[in-house]
Amino acid sequence: MKIKANGITINYQIDGPDSAPCLVFSNSLATSLAMWDEQAAALKDSYRVLRYDQRGHGASDAPAGRYAYDTLLADALALLDALSIKKANFAGLSMGGATALGLAERHPDRFDRIIVCDSPCQSTPQSSQQWEERIVVAQTQGIDALVEPTVSRWVPPEILAKNPPHVEKIRAMIRATPVNGFIGCAAALADHDYASAVAGVKRPVLFLVGEKDAPAPAMRKLNEKLPGSRYVEIPGAGHISNMDRPAEFTKAIRDFLAA
Repeated sequence: MKIKANGITINYQIDGPDSAPCLVFSNSLATSLAMWDEQAAALKDSYRVLRYDQRGHGASDAPAGRYAYDTLLADALALLDALSIKKANFAGLSMGGATALGLAERHPDRFDRIIVCDSPCQSTPQSSQQWEERIVVAQTQGIDALVEPTVSRWVPPEILAKNPPHVEKIRAMIRATPVNGFIGCAAALADHDYASAVAGVKRPVLFLVGEKDAPAPAMRKLNEKLPGSRYVEIPGAGHISNMDRPAEFTKAIRDFLAA
């Protein structure tokens, strides 16, 4: 389904009963709301599961230009407003993870529990340079040139060697990402910092990360800085931890939301 919010058309899907507590899932860079298929199927019995394609991704609009992270946060809030959702639990992975923490810091009154997955929630000089290099690749060679390098970063070698079906699904989502959307969101990822203010977050937070994912050490530090937060590492999982180990990932979310 599609709805106008914050000046663009946002694609979204809702599963589960209208009367259930709302749980929002926000996608990573170069994926779509389809990345959450298994979580939606497993959790729709207990929650009103709202998935959406972040700006520039899936079937949402992909305007040209560099996006600011403030815009991605505003998109999420505008979507909730357009759907008349006053309060929700919010989960996001990678780009969506920083979206989740940013919303918790800036708009705590709109959220119950926050789930930050596989995201350090801030850029560094080194990561900013890497994003700018990937932007150049997208501009000059197109999105196809980014598919295999991205998969090799995201998926642990031992999983890649077995080539389970979800790896091809990841490839397909990357390949389908509009160049404008990749460039816009990569620019946002090159310039953001929600980690510095994490100690002030007032909502319950779960930091959830794949054991083999590069942000794991940074997320342990986020957990240490935020009293009362929870940290769960998914054994054997890489960057797209919810697809590498869906059962363990979903259980961690269900346990946290029920706590």
